Amino acid sequence: MTRYAVPALMLTAAVPMSAHAAEVQIASSGPVVELTVMEEVEAEPDIVTVGAGVTTNAPTAVEALRQNSQAMRAVIDRIKSLGVAERDIQTSSINLNARYDYDQQRQEQVFRGYQASNRVTVKLREIEETGEVLDALVAAGATDLNGPHFSLEDDEAAKASARRAAMQRAEAQAREYASMAGYSNIRLLEINESIRGRSGPQPIVVTASRMMAKDESAPVEPGLVSTGISVTVKYEMTR
Repeated sequence: MTRYAVPALMLTAAVPMSAHAAEVQIASSGPVVELTVMEEVEAEPDIVTVGAGVTTNAPTAVEALRQNSQAMRAVIDRIKSLGVAERDIQTSSINLNARYDYDQQRQEQVFRGYQASNRVTVKLREIEETGEVLDALVAAGATDLNGPHFSLEDDEAAKASARRAAMQRAEAQAREYASMAGYSNIRLLEINESIRGRSGPQPIVVTASRMMAKDESAPVEPGLVSTGISVTVKYEMTR
């Protein structure tokens, strides 16, 4: 007789980190089959994230940061004017660094000034306007763009669909194994789930010089994004 420790599924309020999950001992007298099944569901994205930034160069650190801040304020104001809420605009990085060039004749680093950069991440909820927004950001002074990155804001329905499909496939496979082993039925002993998410192709960095002509919006195709479930189950084979 084999015993498996099965975590009990419980809905509770937050508890201290020292608390331990309850376990239930389930006895098994027949052979056990363990299966890992992965299911993925594709859906149309409803959120697109882009990065926009400004990079400036100046002889002094103060001037580089001042110019950069002024230019970035114009970009952020433009983002807000497009109807993007403040909660969907987040500063992702601010950098200030000295610039050096290597002098081949003197064979030494030569100080050239300072470079300042400021970048924000912008969440857009109207995907069809992505191209227009990218063009507007460049027109407002953004010197580099990153993205777009498409995703699902709420993927619970998609995950639920993948979960059902995974469990159905796992049960069918377990029954097939039981039949091949000479057993007529199965009994579920344990379920473990892990979440998998994938949003499609990785984003491409686009600089202002690579944007299309001013009178054309940058072409953007959202395609489909996927989300999935990986389920590991244990079944006892029964007569």
